[in-house]
Amino acid sequence: MAQQDGLEPPPNLPEHRTTTQDKGPFCMARCTCGWSGPARRARSQARTDAENHRAG
Repeated sequence: MAQQDGLEPPPNLPEHRTTTQDKGPFCMARCTCGWSGPARRARSQARTDAENHRAG
């Protein structure tokens, strides 16, 4: 079952809505713009990847 952590987009970038998704022992950050981060073992690192993507 996938774990979804919705992160709110900053007001100036409404098209960037990120989530995290579990795949086995790994977690990946994904964005509505089509971007996806690397597979991480730490969910916190996937969240950081998503925050860095949204920041630009």
